[in-house]
Amino acid sequence: MIIGGIAVIARGVPRQTIDIDATVWGESLTLEPLLEALARHHLVPRITDAIEFAREHHILLLEHRPSGTPVDVGLAWLPFERQALERASIVDFGGVPARVATPEDLIIYKAVAWRDRDRADIERLLVLYGPQVDLRRIRSLVREFAQALDEPQRVEEFEALVARALGPARHE
Repeated sequence: MIIGGIAVIARGVPRQTIDIDATVWGESLTLEPLLEALARHHLVPRITDAIEFAREHHILLLEHRPSGTPVDVGLAWLPFERQALERASIVDFGGVPARVATPEDLIIYKAVAWRDRDRADIERLLVLYGPQVDLRRIRSLVREFAQALDEPQRVEEFEALVARALGPARHE
């Protein structure tokens, strides 16, 4: 499933990105055969200890050799990620069908990453999809992740984004 900036673009938010972020279900995944399969599509490790790094950090750092494009493949293992993979849908992205996270799940992924760009993406996704997303589910997961990350202030900051994007009426 495509996540990150490309997914945000595929869901209709204009922005720029220089990499591709994807995720695969990591439970029982053997990394060596995965790397071999990806190499057939010119996706090769961009660091020397890619497998050990992936085992430790749950992410494969790759590069599409012909274009030089960085590609990060997350190894999903959380229940939220399993649900996001199941909920993803096919989006026609410039003539290429791609399995992309839903706007709702992208908001949650972005709330976990929480960089400036992620917060801007959250706000723009909420403006575009606010009436269609399950804000109760999003809030619940943002609270869980904020607690797990020991960053309780993130909940208040997220609520400020929601209020800015949707106005006080939908914010409640």
